[in-house]
Amino acid sequence: MNYLAHIYLSESKEKVTIGNFIADGNGITGKSYKKFPKAIQVGILLHRQIDTFTDAHPIVKQSTKRLHKNYGHYSGIIVDIFYDHFLAKNWSKYSEISLEDEAQWFYTLLQNNFDTLPERTQYLLPYMVKANWLVSYSNIKGIEDVLVGMDKRTKNLSHMHLATKELRMYYDEFEAEFTTFFEELRTFSHHKLNSLLDTI
Repeated sequence: MNYLAHIYLSESKEKVTIGNFIADGNGITGKSYKKFPKAIQVGILLHRQIDTFTDAHPIVKQSTKRLHKNYGHYSGIIVDIFYDHFLAKNWSKYSEISLEDEAQWFYTLLQNNFDTLPERTQYLLPYMVKANWLVSYSNIKGIEDVLVGMDKRTKNLSHMHLATKELRMYYDEFEAEFTTFFEELRTFSHHKLNSLLDTI
């Protein structure tokens, strides 16, 4: 799953949310997570559990298979981003707080804990806030912008910038897969979070 899902699945627990968000792309591998405060550790471990569950799930594999011919091993990353789109688009089904308010809460949370964040996250934060990434996921143009950015980071080898073609072509299929899968993921993540919190 991508940023928005990880934030949502942290259930508004501040330090858990930070951990869940920073767990990817910041060099937090193996046991290096233990340098963070306990509640942030919980978020990092929850993130890993969510990713393991997601990558092994047959519905996600079904979504990924639709993209594999054109995008190879980047297909899973693209599906993560597509699923964030459907979460953002249907946010009111999953939360009583508006997506706009959730995004502002999250940006403020990171700003208030800036010194705790890894260097890469500190660098990304102003761009994330300025472009309001989380809210932008709710429309296809926002998803296209994300994919263009990710394609640049692969030196245009992934061709991810083209993937909104498949999103439009198979929109209903991707949305149905997300909806079914996300219900299972919510249940799984809730139980994992509670069990991890019991260890603090």
